[in-house]
Amino acid sequence: MLKPMFGFRAKPRKFDMPLRHYNPEEDEKRRRRIRIKTKSIRSRHRSQNIRIIIYAFGLALIIWIIAIL
Repeated sequence: MLKPMFGFRAKPRKFDMPLRHYNPEEDEKRRRRIRIKTKSIRSRHRSQNIRIIIYAFGLALIIWIIAIL
């Protein structure tokens, strides 16, 4: 409480940011990892679409059979 009266001002804290250097090998590894993840998601997505179409066709077939009887 007495410090501001004697001319003491609070100083902003120093920020010590770690230095980063561009490493093309790490960047390429990261890109490969991302590519692998996206490929597996896409193939899973396609197989789900095919499953939905098969289920919809089966349900329509069952409804059509019930309607005939």
